[in-house]
Amino acid sequence: MEPMAPELLMALASGTAGAAGQQLWASLRDLVHRPSPVEPTGTPELDALAAAADTAERTARAADLTRALAERARQDPAFADALGTWQRTPALATVRTTGSGDVHNTVSGGRQQTVIEGRDFNGDITIGG
Repeated sequence: MEPMAPELLMALASGTAGAAGQQLWASLRDLVHRPSPVEPTGTPELDALAAAADTAERTARAADLTRALAERARQDPAFADALGTWQRTPALATVRTTGSGDVHNTVSGGRQQTVIEGRDFNGDITIGG
């Protein structure tokens, strides 16, 4: 099974992954909160990530959750199967490719007339007119 990326978990937990990310976070939360015969369950780590206040804390909590999920999957084959299915969700592939929301644009030199900076534009952009 593919290791979980802490950055992906951070994007889902913080809401920067949009509506699809919110649905994915809810389905992961439901999966993790299922009763488990093993420890760690991932529940405290998931809840801590959801409550994290800043980027540094979210980074640490996401790493903790990643480790807890990997350990639970190692010990519980049914959870490993369910987590693997969740990781193959088509919407998750979209979140992986769009990232967590960071945008770094640089415009330099020349005489630009119009510059549009942004991320994940949807729909038309009309300039001047």
